[in-house]
Amino acid sequence: MKKLTLTLYLIGGTLAVFLGIIGMFLPILPTTPFLLLAAFCYARSSKRFYDGLLNNRWFGEYIRNYREGKGIPLRQKVLTLLLLWLTIGNTILFLAPQLWIRILLLLIASGVTIHLVRMKTFRPKV
Repeated sequence: MKKLTLTLYLIGGTLAVFLGIIGMFLPILPTTPFLLLAAFCYARSSKRFYDGLLNNRWFGEYIRNYREGKGIPLRQKVLTLLLLWLTIGNTILFLAPQLWIRILLLLIASGVTIHLVRMKTFRPKV
């Protein structure tokens, strides 16, 4: 049973990493929660994968800063919000046929915006 649990955590972590990567390019899909979920799953299944994720040149510092409560860099906040609202705005204007879908998208984008704005901004020490 323990081997099955470890395997499920490993699969879940890997799936979360892939969704996190996709989320880097699709603002509607959040990157941070998926990467944190991957770290959680890998910490319970594979020290090698966990260390690899935390030492990854693209994700490692991002995950460590978030988990340690240091926040995310201002540039990432601004870029994320810009892409989020451009994507959501285009979807609402051109693709969402029903009013309830448009309202739902606005609520999601608003929630993500509030979360990002309230999140601490990481300022690297110079």
